[in-house]
Amino acid sequence: MSKLEIIVASTRPGRVGPSVARWIDSEAVAHAGFTEVETVDLAEVDLPFMNEPHHPRLGRYVHQHTRDWSAKVAEADAFVFVMPEYNYGYNAELKNAIDYLHNEWQYKPVGMVSYGGVSAGTRAAQMIKQVVTTLKMTPVFEAVSIPFVQQFLDDDRRLVPNEIMSSSAKAMLDELARVTDALRPLRAPVAP
Repeated sequence: MSKLEIIVASTRPGRVGPSVARWIDSEAVAHAGFTEVETVDLAEVDLPFMNEPHHPRLGRYVHQHTRDWSAKVAEADAFVFVMPEYNYGYNAELKNAIDYLHNEWQYKPVGMVSYGGVSAGTRAAQMIKQVVTTLKMTPVFEAVSIPFVQQFLDDDRRLVPNEIMSSSAKAMLDELARVTDALRPLRAPVAP
């Protein structure tokens, strides 16, 4: 049993993230490398900017929104971040969501589905690797990078992928499933 959570990073009005996430969700379900696939939208999670008084590594959360977010992240075995690139980096809402927690992220792989203009969000995907590895997450090399993302949206704002995007998604999901299994023993509870 393994659960993949697809996290929609963008929260801004008119965002493309949900369209991209719906597509990668359907790819993940068809791939069948995970027994459960769930999309989690940070706009719906609606975390305020960090307002916990204690360091996240202590797990002493005083706010219900943090306890709910902790439970959601803890139940996942792997992640896909669906992320835009803003000014050569990833967005603040994603960084905030990551920083709320600590132990819940450990020993879990993460794939990147980035999008944007000419760079396809690759600079944001590269930048976030420093953050996730600090939390003992394992970013997989295989990724999906979508340049000029608007060109892939139909009139109903559904993403219509090209062959490169589809083959990249398969490669990323293959590796995510493989690394999830490899890291599983490290996520097992440690006896006191």
